[in-house]
Amino acid sequence: MYFFLINLSILDIGAISVTVPKSMTNSLMNTRSISYTGCVTQVFFLIFFVGTDFFLLTVMAYDQYVAICQPLHHERVMNRTACVQMAAGSWASGVLNSALHTGNTFAVSFCRGNKVDQFFCEIPQLLKLTCSDSYLSETGVILFSVSLALCCFVFIIVSYIQIISTMLRIPSEQGQHKAFSTCLPHLTVLSLLVCTAWFAYLKPLSSTTSQLDLVVSILCCLQ
Repeated sequence: MYFFLINLSILDIGAISVTVPKSMTNSLMNTRSISYTGCVTQVFFLIFFVGTDFFLLTVMAYDQYVAICQPLHHERVMNRTACVQMAAGSWASGVLNSALHTGNTFAVSFCRGNKVDQFFCEIPQLLKLTCSDSYLSETGVILFSVSLALCCFVFIIVSYIQIISTMLRIPSEQGQHKAFSTCLPHLTVLSLLVCTAWFAYLKPLSSTTSQLDLVVSILCCLQ
């Protein structure tokens, strides 16, 4: 568990480092600009860190499942090699997902100005600047990523159904409390990530950005 928490902490620090320093610099220097290269880099690393975060939370759900539902097999199933391979798979999946999104986004033509209604570069806002018929490929990639995220989410839900079912069968109240306290931090982080990402990216694009959109984007980047 602590091995996965270390990876999760690194990802969270990375996600914050992608957006906050540039935003603070612009605020201190009273500017609102970012270079094209900087925008590409910001998009790539933000998607990479957030995506890897979600993949790692999926792996952690499986770790919770084995620890609570099959405690006698936990040390054998979740050995050092397996943990390293799962973490490496999460990081590699994050890189591939981010490269796919970044490549498709910046391969299109931008013909509606260069103003992004956000404090950092994000794909939904960038798509507003593209030509009407040039963002279809990125839309397809987004649908693929949503399907992949949905599969991970279903896997997490099924894992926790099994976990809760096992917890309810624990005879001692102290044992139930211990199992619940083990799962609570993971569920809290997962809920924040899923809820903010759902609101920020799975709603129709509007011509204007509301204050609520900005708040949700900040929560998605800083949690």
